[in-house]
Amino acid sequence: MQYRTLGRTGVQVSSLALGAMNFGRIGRTTQEEVTAVVDAALAGGINLIDTADVYSGGESEELVGKAIAGRRDDIVLATKAGLPMDGERSHRGSSRHWLATALDDSLRRLGVDHIDLYQIHRWDPSTSDEETLSALTDLQRAGKIRYFGSSTFPAYRLVQSQWAARDNRLSRYVTEQPNYSILQRGIETHVLPVTEQYGLGVLAWSPLASGWLSGAIREGREITTHRSAFMPQRFDTTVPANRARLDAVEKLAGVADEAGLTLIQLALGFVTAHPAVTGAIIGPRTLDHLHSQLAAADTVLSADVLDAIDTIVAPGVDLAAHEKNDAPPALLDPSLRRR
Repeated sequence: MQYRTLGRTGVQVSSLALGAMNFGRIGRTTQEEVTAVVDAALAGGINLIDTADVYSGGESEELVGKAIAGRRDDIVLATKAGLPMDGERSHRGSSRHWLATALDDSLRRLGVDHIDLYQIHRWDPSTSDEETLSALTDLQRAGKIRYFGSSTFPAYRLVQSQWAARDNRLSRYVTEQPNYSILQRGIETHVLPVTEQYGLGVLAWSPLASGWLSGAIREGREITTHRSAFMPQRFDTTVPANRARLDAVEKLAGVADEAGLTLIQLALGFVTAHPAVTGAIIGPRTLDHLHSQLAAADTVLSADVLDAIDTIVAPGVDLAAHEKNDAPPALLDPSLRRR
């Protein structure tokens, strides 16, 4: 396992982080299964675990909390808040009102007294940077969080938040968690240059592109991945974007074979090769999934392999741009771009 400094924090984290989105009812995992995955991840050198309050309605945090009991100090524990927890209008976003409540709820579910990295799950256009950063700074000073970061923020919002922290003498985001894989390279154009400029650590989510790069999805095979059951539109190969992904996967599989790698090793090695990326967040449901991904912990891709990847999916290109989560609101809501 490789270890890298998380932005400018001085904290050393593994280049692969354990993501807990599949823990609980989303991934149909039990406490025993989660504990086994956490045990194996820690034994394999992973020291960062990332979850969120919204994952399985809080169940993921509860399962993680029980799994890490008695070894809290050996783990860099990250969670997130901001996405809707229920139908209540105030139970979402990044206002001071909600963050104070959401953090206490997360601490209770995890069974800990502090979070190492508390992340805003999505930019909240209804709340000013000043309010959010002020609330997070106060929670940091109270000892409830050590650092805070953002997740899936547009590049210009990362810049604005850094300026707001400077102008108001508040603590700043120290990390960004973007969607990044061989098939979704758009952040190379805008987000990663900003994170490098401001010294932000980068924890990439979905490095296996929701299973497209797991090796299980290939031409001529029935797609039966866990994600395809509840997100069928993302795996319908009659959709042009999905057809493009499948074509790219077939070519990438050839590159992996020639290099003596699995497709998973190729995919994770690609993400962790970028100098702006601190680590890739893997999201295994089972021990088999975990072991196949841990096999990529020390993968270093040669320049020839990286060049071959660039010819299949060009730098800065998203093969499924419609799935991006960091688009400015005006691109999604016509009323915001019309007088």
